[in-house]
Amino acid sequence: MSDPDLRGALTLAEYAPGEAAVLSDAERWPTLDAAGAARLRRWRTHSDAPHWTHATGDRLTAAQAGRVRHPLSTDDWLAEHLGAVRRTLRYRGMPTDAVLGDYPTISRGDLVDDLAAFVPLDADLSRMLHGTSSGSTGAALLIPDDVEEVARGFHLLTALAAAAGAQVTPDGERLAVANLVFQRQAFTYVSVISSFGHRAMARLNLHPSAWADVAARDRFLADADPQILSGHPTSLAELLDGGLDSVLHPSVIFSGAMALSAPLRARLEAAFGCPVIDVYGLHETRPVAARVDDGPFRILDRRVHVEVLDPKDDVAVPEGTVGEIVVTAGENPLLPLVRYRTGDYGRLMRFDDGTLGIADLEGRQNTRFRAADGSLVPCVELTQQLQAHGAQGWSVDQSADGRVRAVIVGGDDDGIRTALDALLSSPIDLHRVERLADLGEGKPRRYRSAVAD
Repeated sequence: MSDPDLRGALTLAEYAPGEAAVLSDAERWPTLDAAGAARLRRWRTHSDAPHWTHATGDRLTAAQAGRVRHPLSTDDWLAEHLGAVRRTLRYRGMPTDAVLGDYPTISRGDLVDDLAAFVPLDADLSRMLHGTSSGSTGAALLIPDDVEEVARGFHLLTALAAAAGAQVTPDGERLAVANLVFQRQAFTYVSVISSFGHRAMARLNLHPSAWADVAARDRFLADADPQILSGHPTSLAELLDGGLDSVLHPSVIFSGAMALSAPLRARLEAAFGCPVIDVYGLHETRPVAARVDDGPFRILDRRVHVEVLDPKDDVAVPEGTVGEIVVTAGENPLLPLVRYRTGDYGRLMRFDDGTLGIADLEGRQNTRFRAADGSLVPCVELTQQLQAHGAQGWSVDQSADGRVRAVIVGGDDDGIRTALDALLSSPIDLHRVERLADLGEGKPRRYRSAVAD
């Protein structure tokens, strides 16, 4: 099959440019001024612009733009949140005196089966956007997003940056933020941020398929020079592998969606000379916790409550014990979640100042490998060894007969092979690829095991 034929066979209609454009610019940005309109034209028609697939705006009125610059109050938020939850079809039978622990846990499957049951009956649907969450385990969701909550997310980033010593303020015609992905097809667009002086932002796909050529990609990014770079480890690593560290000067970098390895963080910090903030959260829950180093994640001071429960029931495990992370999330008024099982695993701990954190976070699965002697080895132990020997990314699979195949990016082959051999008491089939992107598009799972646990 020729390349054009291959591209045609793989093309998805939802990624076709303009496939679902329904709003005018005046509707997308009610407060858009002349300078903001000029920025939109500049980046939409830039000679090296990517193949934009979508057009989207924040839809903020002047009053809303003022509100989103500030976080929601957390005073007595949980009682207010449970009141909103009882106005959904799912929970309308819950007594008014029910406390958090009285509510059963839910999972992604519950949202897939009947998402509307989790939207308050008195929700203001005129404020609704919709966002797609593909998930790491299948079943896609169209999530009702609130315009103010989405816009407030940018100001959360600037607040986290400030706490890490990086100030982000409007800076000429630079992009305020570039959200980066690396995949064959993706939603891409340019927009302006009404609550940030109508400065431009963009969602960019670094994959070569999104650009006329790689040189155009490099020229566009050099011209845009975003103040904030946000992406997952695969797209952030592409900046380094593509030599873009020579033309970009971010004030701060945010990583999310996938686990950020310590060696990759070190590379990013050395190349860009700015804080690298690792954010943990899901589209459904919004950001939950963050860290500025390779230690535990600090739970954010916002409308979020974290429990760590036994994966088989709704019972909390002792503090410091690994279990499933369960989140009650009250930032999005269109989808107030109570005790949402994330499918991620870690242990709850306390920092010296008494605030809560999540340690030993292994997103998306609590995989255990069976060693040759029959013992079970948790995946966090593999993570520790892989990072210690310099791996920036990896995928480790155990087949039903117990054989283990590991694919790594970076690191010391001999050291990794020796460490994994010792952990699992058997030889490892070890392979190397050059880039994180070579592990697979999207969010490749780091660990799989087909043996009985």
